[in-house]
Amino acid sequence: MTTTTTRPLAEATRLPSGRAAGRRRAHRRADIITGYLFVAPQVLGILIFVFIPLGLIAYYNFHEWNVLAGTFTFVGTDNIEKLFHDPNLPSVLWATAVFCVGVVVGNISLALFLAVLLNRRFGATTFFRTVFFSPVVVSVVAWTIVWGFLLQDDGGINGLLQLVGIEGPNWLREGPTAMLSVIVVQVFKNVGLNMVLFLAALQGVPRELTEAAAIDGAGSWRIFRSITLPMISPTLLLTVIITIVGALQVFAQIAVLTAGGPGLSTTVLVYYLYQQAFEFHRFGYGSTLALLLFVIVLVLTIVQWQLRKRWVHYEN
Repeated sequence: MTTTTTRPLAEATRLPSGRAAGRRRAHRRADIITGYLFVAPQVLGILIFVFIPLGLIAYYNFHEWNVLAGTFTFVGTDNIEKLFHDPNLPSVLWATAVFCVGVVVGNISLALFLAVLLNRRFGATTFFRTVFFSPVVVSVVAWTIVWGFLLQDDGGINGLLQLVGIEGPNWLREGPTAMLSVIVVQVFKNVGLNMVLFLAALQGVPRELTEAAAIDGAGSWRIFRSITLPMISPTLLLTVIITIVGALQVFAQIAVLTAGGPGLSTTVLVYYLYQQAFEFHRFGYGSTLALLLFVIVLVLTIVQWQLRKRWVHYEN
């Protein structure tokens, strides 16, 4: 009697009714639709602000569009040929490379140094973290204008140098000092962001490893090089990538401080693109320069991502 009663119940629980199966499918469809709704704003934003502009730039690359004259002419590969014969492009690429290397080396080194110092416990840690991070949230234009006043021939920096008997240069009107100035302004603007990322990574390093190494007689530099640096290498990879991409896309600092001068000494690729497109109204050639910038950023990112296997800890 017990056997004949429990068998239908077991089969009923094992084989859901048609109504229950339909309810499950409805819940599954609702979950899928909810997921798509959550990712829709991001996908739509990427489509509108990334893929469509890239497609338009590729299209304009084969045309010459003069807004003032109202002409839009198909020129084929003329803009690409102009790119290879542009006498200013080598100087522009050199200035871009110098600026990028200076910003990346200065930013990463200073951010890591500050993070190591502020990772130690002392009374004013929170204050100094706030001070070093505060430039990140300041408007780029406001930050650059203030530095422009400081770097003038009769500005605050030369005034301080005169107090100790040093006659400072005209920072923004001489080639080497102009490039150095814009690099320093960019480094100080964004060093706080990388500092915070390094701080988070340093706090994840197991203290047992560093204490064991110290007991074995390893010095501070050996512990940092052999334990700390490998442990934070994924964060180091992230900061290097975002710093390089940010340095290649800099515009406001150059436009406000030097306007690309003197000569072409601080004319980086983004500013040169702006000049060609919006000052000289060569939108076709400006689109070609934009594609060149896209290719440079893409290649550098891919190279760094491939090289990560050699030096990033926890990567296979």
